[in-house]
Amino acid sequence: MSRVAVYARYSSDNQSESSIEDQFRLCREHAARERWQIRGTYQDAVISGASTILRPGIQALLRDAQSGKFDVVLAEALDRISRDQADVATLFKHLRFAGVAIVTLAEGEISELHVGLKGTMNALFLKDLVMKTHRGLRGRVEKGKAGGGLCYGYRVVKKLDANGELIRGDREVVPEEAEVIRRIFRAFAAGQSPVPLRWN
Repeated sequence: MSRVAVYARYSSDNQSESSIEDQFRLCREHAARERWQIRGTYQDAVISGASTILRPGIQALLRDAQSGKFDVVLAEALDRISRDQADVATLFKHLRFAGVAIVTLAEGEISELHVGLKGTMNALFLKDLVMKTHRGLRGRVEKGKAGGGLCYGYRVVKKLDANGELIRGDREVVPEEAEVIRRIFRAFAAGQSPVPLRWN
């Protein structure tokens, strides 16, 4: 009986938090059909698939694989593990060295061919996604909306459109915080060094 580690990831606040549990459920169902024994579950929520370096879930999985806790890593698809071609190849190599196979619901057992082809496709997808994201942010900024995040001196304006959907990207000035910003600029214009700023 194969000993299995299940891995799931989602990368954006726009995706549902239930995505992780949905991936786990599908993998558990597959493991049950194969009569595999699940030895652990690993996850990374709201973390990009562009790199495995900063993902604690995948790092823990790799450590446990190297200590022999399981024989198979099961995931929904290879892009859930990583979209970075070099990371996929490195992870594949480390897991293979530890005697651990990668199996996904979408692709089956992962081979060198999958690593090469899917890694290339995922890298191209990521590049395309970056371009589209930047294009979308630029479009929002050109319409007078915020490009993302919340800066000191502003608060989020919560309004609904005609369909009852939240209008995103509107901000308004917070007067008290705006006065602090003006004081900083006045002091700098008067020759005060920004490091350290000292107020009387």
